Amino acid sequence: MADLAIRCEHLSKQYRIGSPDGYRTLRDAISNTALAPFRRSKNSQNGHIWALQDVSFEIRRGEVAGIIGLNGAGKSTLLKILSRITHPTEGRAVMRGRMGSLLEVGSGFHPELTGAENIRLNGAILGMSRSEVQARFDEIVAFSGLERFLDTPVKRYSTGMYMRLAFAVAAHLEPEILVVDEVLAVGDAEFQEKCIGRMSELSTGHGRTVLFVSHNLDAVKQLCPRSIWLENGQVRADGPTGEIIHRYLQQNVALTSAGSWTDLSTAHRFGTGEVRFDGVCFGAPDDPEGAPRSGGRLTVDVALTARRHVKVSSLAVKLSIPHGPVLISADPVMDGDVPLELAPGEHRVRVEIESVDLNPGSYTIGVSMARGGSGRAWSVFDAVDDAVQLDLGSALGSRSVRGQAIVPCRSSLAPLTEPSPPTRRTDAPRRARASAGRRPSPRTTR
Repeated sequence: MADLAIRCEHLSKQYRIGSPDGYRTLRDAISNTALAPFRRSKNSQNGHIWALQDVSFEIRRGEVAGIIGLNGAGKSTLLKILSRITHPTEGRAVMRGRMGSLLEVGSGFHPELTGAENIRLNGAILGMSRSEVQARFDEIVAFSGLERFLDTPVKRYSTGMYMRLAFAVAAHLEPEILVVDEVLAVGDAEFQEKCIGRMSELSTGHGRTVLFVSHNLDAVKQLCPRSIWLENGQVRADGPTGEIIHRYLQQNVALTSAGSWTDLSTAHRFGTGEVRFDGVCFGAPDDPEGAPRSGGRLTVDVALTARRHVKVSSLAVKLSIPHGPVLISADPVMDGDVPLELAPGEHRVRVEIESVDLNPGSYTIGVSMARGGSGRAWSVFDAVDDAVQLDLGSALGSRSVRGQAIVPCRSSLAPLTEPSPPTRRTDAPRRARASAGRRPSPRTTR
């Protein structure tokens, strides 16, 4: 027990839905009591919802653990309990050691104080003496890269500057436990890599405990040997990060191979529905086996149905980190500045990305359609994020690339010759189901 840094025992947290009740008449009280048995809400009761339910786990000293899960799974609530920002409704959380938390951008900063003054203030909050803070002051400033703005009140900082200073303070004032939420997502790629390196250094070189929450699964895989998967406020799985992420993606992202169609009829989406994606299929023209590779071409075919005659101003294919930021956005319609006209009925559109300039790894493909521009408000017809997983193989040649880009691409449009989208397969994942389908002969239009 002495080597434990964090111990959660049957942790639960309940929140009230909506605002507290105001003045009520006797008739209101009687009617509410009579109707209560007929009101049902998922994971809620009597106007309350359980953000966490019976969560138990242990983190040892010097261990780096990731926490993953969809939005609303309870990740931030868990960290707020561990950071003593809120109290659990049931159970208890035991923390052994001084904690540094980075949960919300700018939390713990006084907006009227300068950057330098906030560094000293945060050190005092963590229980450090003035001499201890001053001994690390220059290192904190150098890491943040904000030397020019130290005498500026932080209320004038951008979101990224807030995050830079907050992480530099939290990571250099020697907390025995460092808790980091999704706030790193507001930083640029270079600083994110710097932060991940610092967290790794704290755990391996200084024996600090790190708890890292992120939708960037590549970052979790890079930093955390162990991960905890939260779902609907409960621990769904706990174990080696590679295994947990694989199971998480199997449930929440369709896994399919090149040349096979993925049915999007049950996918999570938003939009007006005037045009709707029915299926998606990807291919790799440069590879004999059709396996997508870093630096190679990628084709993405989408089957869609238009309910009426529409002009599409944007047709985007997006490559993202699973449940994370978009890295590549290919939009041939917007780039060509020529609206795509669709008659009522079924169509297939192919978008070709000339070079997938990303490192080998797991990504997701998302698709969206919209109308707008030229002074008109944008209206989204349909959008499906993380529709299907894309596994990129090793780079063609010796290329090694990374980053965010908007890349040149080509598109073609052809009417479907058979009813589509592809049929559903019984062993497919829950979110979107994959099935094989025949490709119709395309008739290219530009």
